[in-house]
Amino acid sequence: MCLRKLAAGDRAAEVAYGHFFANPKVTLERLIEGWSDQTRTAVAGRHVLAIQDTSEIHFSTRPKHRRGLGVVGKGNARGILAHVMVAVDADNGACLGLAAGSIYNRKNLVRVSHAKRALEDKESKRWLETPQASKPVLAAADMVTVLGDRENDIFAYWAMPPEPNFHLLARMMRDRGVAGGGTVWSTTAHWLFVATRRVKLSATPGRAARTATLGLRFGEVEIVRPKGKDTRRLPKTVKLRLVEVVESDPPAGVEPVHWRLLTTHAVDDVAMAWQIVDWYRLRWIIEQLFRLMKSDGLKLEDSQLETAEALMKLTAVAAKVACVILQLVQARDGGAEPAANVFSQTEIAVLDQLNKKFEGKTKLQKNPHPRHSLTWASWIIARLGGWNGYPRARPPGPITMRNGWEYFRTFASGWLFRDMCIL
Repeated sequence: MCLRKLAAGDRAAEVAYGHFFANPKVTLERLIEGWSDQTRTAVAGRHVLAIQDTSEIHFSTRPKHRRGLGVVGKGNARGILAHVMVAVDADNGACLGLAAGSIYNRKNLVRVSHAKRALEDKESKRWLETPQASKPVLAAADMVTVLGDRENDIFAYWAMPPEPNFHLLARMMRDRGVAGGGTVWSTTAHWLFVATRRVKLSATPGRAARTATLGLRFGEVEIVRPKGKDTRRLPKTVKLRLVEVVESDPPAGVEPVHWRLLTTHAVDDVAMAWQIVDWYRLRWIIEQLFRLMKSDGLKLEDSQLETAEALMKLTAVAAKVACVILQLVQARDGGAEPAANVFSQTEIAVLDQLNKKFEGKTKLQKNPHPRHSLTWASWIIARLGGWNGYPRARPPGPITMRNGWEYFRTFASGWLFRDMCIL
């Protein structure tokens, strides 16, 4: 993410990298299109969770030098926003790559109230546009479930025309009216809890990892179209299934888990209701991706690039690299994913040569994973990043994988010139 470090002290190279990001022919749209080059193949024949979310990328500025960046978050923070959709195997939680997304800069504050604007004039249109953009990428999947958190809960999203094997799932943000009168929350308050289960909750910002006891209830609701300029052309009602889980006896001082999950999936029994909960729990994977882009990995927000346009392009690159690191970290613990989910055939040839370099003579020094699997590749990248490779060693983390990936890119670039004759 630091061009000076990337150039390794070569001023000319540093200037060249700067020119690359400033070049109008290097478009943000093409960089985002390149996110999914290998995802198209990786999703074939699977049930894919297409998880989408938005992250604020903050960059330091001065009052007289805002770098062309708009306002993000609260206060006077400046930066850009990255809306990303990541493809995840619904059965095993394996990250399969990026599917679609957008990166944008709030150049001007909008003066017209949210309720008076059409959907096309709102940032919330990304929750509909991204699933549509992902369809060609995910076409080979057996089933797709678009998954989002509370900000994804907009009526236009639920009113998207139904398609075979293309489903929606999101956590409710607000109470909604239902056909016949009343609201969703008042209706479900009379439903009986039908099952209880202990569930491991991953750590999130503001919440430590813990095991929670969740009560479960579920049923069908028919939500009513809200009033507003952008809803008049939408159906008056939409029938959905709701799965609700509530934590009993949370730790003192901890907000209890209370998820209301809406979905287009049929939920006819307890097993399917718990399945919806388990799919929603995989949403934390996209939070990992954002952390890898920022504080826990690439440290994108430390970039000193001077313009918002260049920073947006750099963010597109960072999203792709963070996804690769996430896939490598996931693969370190095993799995059957092929290396081709991340690496080209040329890069796999480079990995073969590097594997020979790192393998020792004893069994403990050998790469223990199936050749050309992603786990096999992860072992090699971790060795490049400084991990010793012994089974009892602490598993390599994101920083080790990032360092290994940087070294690997150097080897892969050099490999392209192996047959070049220099006169």
